[in-house]
Amino acid sequence: MLRLLFFTGPRAPNYSPIPPGSTSGPERRPRFEGPALMSHFIDEARIHVRAGDGGNGCVAFRREKYLPNGGPSGGDGGRGGSIVLLADPQLTTLLDFRYKRRFQGASGQAGMGSDCHGRGGEDLVIPVPVGTVVKDGTTEETLFDLGAPGVRMVAAQGGRGGRGNIHFKTSTNQAPRTAEPGTPGQARELLLELRLLADVGIVGFPNVGKSTLIAHVSRARPKIADYPFTTLVPNLGVVQLSGMRSFVLADVPGLIEGAHLGAGLGIRFLKHLARTRALLHVVTLTGDPERDPLRDYEIVRAELAAHDEAMAARPEIVVLNQMDRPEVASSLAELAQRFRARGIELVAISAAGGAGLPALLERLWTLLHPAPTP
Repeated sequence: MLRLLFFTGPRAPNYSPIPPGSTSGPERRPRFEGPALMSHFIDEARIHVRAGDGGNGCVAFRREKYLPNGGPSGGDGGRGGSIVLLADPQLTTLLDFRYKRRFQGASGQAGMGSDCHGRGGEDLVIPVPVGTVVKDGTTEETLFDLGAPGVRMVAAQGGRGGRGNIHFKTSTNQAPRTAEPGTPGQARELLLELRLLADVGIVGFPNVGKSTLIAHVSRARPKIADYPFTTLVPNLGVVQLSGMRSFVLADVPGLIEGAHLGAGLGIRFLKHLARTRALLHVVTLTGDPERDPLRDYEIVRAELAAHDEAMAARPEIVVLNQMDRPEVASSLAELAQRFRARGIELVAISAAGGAGLPALLERLWTLLHPAPTP
């Protein structure tokens, strides 16, 4: 008898289905957006590491034919394996540490007779993204910074192996029955913080065109939509210029007034601008009568200063975006004069249309690489 089996498993979750009979169908977009996407970018993790214990020393005596009093022959214990953090350029998130948070090193083997030392425990190497800052989990004191590919740091030192009784033989103690135990491995609670490596950080209010800008000048493909807080995670993009020149842009979620107190998405992602050398401040004219580009600029500057004075003091370029909109273009002269009164030059661009972007990128390069003074 022929039997037909039908499998009705769950539909693949990557994309929404196209209705039957539709010629074009809706736009194929990921079904998991917003917080689901945010969960794939983890920039903080707490882990517990414990290095391996050292092996115990051995108490043994040489007993062979024709050697009735061979003396002590107990070997040393092997050292415990250390916990090593390695900066891996292939990793971009601390997501793996959400599922595994405890790491145990291998212990050393105990010493043996016939002067045989125990085998040392193998070091446990844990790869982390480049740019990870390691802090003490209790005091949050910065221990080390894995800011370059291939950098290795010992997070927990393995225990020392104990000495065997061969080390305790003296002229008055020809047969020592003493050996040292191995020392325990170091244990630590660590706080890992990922700080992206970028040359220029893009800041501004939500929905002013920051994601459109980085998508136009690089191969980054952030989510772009016409509502605030579209960007939920930082985005990196490499800008390629003529003459084999390049630099890295970082786009972080927008800031609003009171961000340092937790408003909006807060200032959690500002730490990703800690390694930048310059800022690109984006403003625009909105339809909200309570919003003003100059006031938006001052609010964001205040939030940056509340987070880190050194970050707020970095050189910056202020751009007026969305010049393709008639109301923005007609307000350029007045806004430029108001900013000029504050000692700020306003650069006009259109991130969507590309107007003014080549000149802006050259100015950013010059800001990053100033000409040497004679």
